[in-house]
This record gives sequence, C-alpha cells and structure tokens, in this order.
Amino acid sequence: MQPIAIAVIHGAGIQKEDFAEILIENLQKKLEKWMKDQGRRYTGHEFIFQPIYWGEVFNQREKDLWVAVQKSSRLDFSILRKFVIEFLGDAIAYQPTSDQFQNYEQVHEIYFKALTKLSEKAGANAPLIVIGHSLGTVITSNLFYDLQKTSDRMTYIEEWTENATPLEKGETLARFISLGSPLALWSLRYTDFDRPIQVPSRSFCEHYPDGRGGWWNIYDRDDILAYPLKTISDAYGMVIQEDREVNTGNLLTSWNPASHFQYVKDKQILNLLTEQLTELFKSVNNNDTNIAPKE
Repeated sequence: MQPIAIAVIHGAGIQKEDFAEILIENLQKKLEKWMKDQGRRYTGHEFIFQPIYWGEVFNQREKDLWVAVQKSSRLDFSILRKFVIEFLGDAIAYQPTSDQFQNYEQVHEIYFKALTKLSEKAGANAPLIVIGHSLGTVITSNLFYDLQKTSDRMTYIEEWTENATPLEKGETLARFISLGSPLALWSLRYTDFDRPIQVPSRSFCEHYPDGRGGWWNIYDRDDILAYPLKTISDAYGMVIQEDREVNTGNLLTSWNPASHFQYVKDKQILNLLTEQLTELFKSVNNNDTNIAPKE
C-alpha cells in the first residue's frame, strides 16, 4: 500500500500553529468512512498529513507594527486597518528583495522542512498533494517553480536538494488544490505570466505511471481575494484542470468578502477534498492487496 502525503498550508493573516487541526480531523473522518465503504479498514497510515505553518515569520512583527502605528494618533477604521496589516502585510513582506531573499527564503525553508517531515512519515517517493489557501497558494506556486527550474536555480535550493528525496524535490507532486487563491494578482508583476508550475510534476508519471494528477482551483465569487486562473494565460489554461466556483460559508458569510475565510470549514469543500484524496489513492494503489481488509 502506497500512502498519500498531504501538505496543508495556510493563508495570510495572523494564524495559530494548530490552524489545520479541524480540517485534518474532519478529513480523517471522511476518509475512514470512504475506506469502510470500500470494504477496507482505515489504519491512519493511508493518508499522511503535514501542516505548513509559516505565520511565525511575520505574526509578531505585524503585531508590533500595529502597536507602533497607533502611538502617534488615533486611526479611523481600526478593524479594517488591522486586516490590511495582517493580510497585505504578509503579501508585501513575503516578496523577495532586490539583493537577497530574506523573508521569501525563510518561508520556503519552513515549507521545505515540512516536506522533509512528510518524506520521513509517508516515504521518500510518496505521491504529494498540496492543499493551499489564500497566500499559501502563491507560496506553493513559488516554491515548486523554484524546485522545478532546471537552470539558474537559487543557491539555497541547490543546497537543500543536494541529498533530498524525490518528495522533497517536488518530483512526486501529484495534485494541487488552491482554495481562495489571489495568484492571478501576481500576474501583474510580470510582462508574461506564462510559466505555471507543472502539476503533476514531470517526474510524477515516472514514479506512478497510472497515477492521476492535476491542479484544481476553487473560488467563491463573493471572495474578492480569489480569482479564476485558467483564463489569465494560455499556459495556465493548459495546466489548470478546472476553475470550480463554490459558495462557502453560512448565512452571515456566504454572500460577502468574509467568504474568503470559510473554505476549510465548508462541507462541500470537505467533500471535494475527500474526492481528490481518494481518487489519487486509488490511482496509485490499483489492485494493491496490501490495503488492510475490513475486520
């Protein structure tokens, strides 16, 4: 039985280290039910989850900035201003500077170390699926772009991958589920935004000839920070399997920009993620007799 490695990365704003606990717990329940429906016993080793908590790089500095800017005078729209610092602050601070990578490298190092943990727990060649939200989708795109480059690679990428496993190097990247992604806005930084990451990676089919991968982009039309991706360039149109519109949240949040923070809590998103995980599992474990039978 080949386990599936699942990386879960959060988005912008002040986040807690346990940000993924509820999502993972809910997915585990659905996966257990799916295995039971297949006549198999869920052991917990079939799907290996690893949260990627990069908020520690910016959280305290954003809190300190919020305190500092209020010292000179009272500011109007304090709630909105605090949101701007926490959300836009992450996006601005993450960008590489002209002479060195600073925060960009720090965030990517946290991501790479999480991939190392996944490799240790799920196996060096385990198929990888990334579930990303908000700015986490941009970070994922950037890191795997850097990993997939064949020339002019950054020095630290060369160092990290020198003795790395296929999973750590991104070779087994199978699926990417981007939730509430603002990646389309990053296209404004380039004259030609035509080099998306390859999902599945070019090496994935070498490891898993029958494996089925792809990139699914999920957005809510009321979420002003999330956008479709297939239409931003021909290259993205070829890579993205689907821009899927959903309606997330409840009566208070589903019809306004607050929907941006509801993806991982939404039942239809849980169903969609379960479908993605189980499809990948079936495709790489076709006719595997080592899957535990139901007792």
